[in-house]
Amino acid sequence: MFANATSIYVVVGMLMTTAALPSAATASEWGCEVLLCASSSNPSWRGVPACHPPMNRLISAMKKPGFDWPTCPEGGTGEPGYQRYAECPEGYQVGSSRDRNGFAGSGDLCVKTVNVCQSNTHGLYNSDRQRSCIQTVSISRPLRSEPYFFDIKNDTSGQTERHWFELHK
Repeated sequence: MFANATSIYVVVGMLMTTAALPSAATASEWGCEVLLCASSSNPSWRGVPACHPPMNRLISAMKKPGFDWPTCPEGGTGEPGYQRYAECPEGYQVGSSRDRNGFAGSGDLCVKTVNVCQSNTHGLYNSDRQRSCIQTVSISRPLRSEPYFFDIKNDTSGQTERHWFELHK
């Protein structure tokens, strides 16, 4: 959304100035501050001092019962998306572990099927041995360092761009 840090400083500064004007600050203004800060990637919102107050306010508000995400209708977005897990490494597919009650997890593994036997020099396998050579291996699915995202339409290209961010204090 913004090409450099200067752009985000200017826009966030303008939003913060309008929030300080006599008209009451609305949740929409806070939502737009959050959207602007969350979509900052170089640097992330942590590197933009003007983003600390609205983002810290958001993090605190999320811990309270009845939390509603502040939105920015002017930005064309609602609440952000959330994807806890990153993509599986190449060659793996998403799988799920089972808890002690037999219920599947939520795509918490990366799995693939491999042949663990060495090739027979004569090319002859009986079907039982061949089946015993095929095994499913799994690894824990990697967690995203930035699990939240906003999909924002780029007015110039018309394309939707995904902006990932994290919310740790």
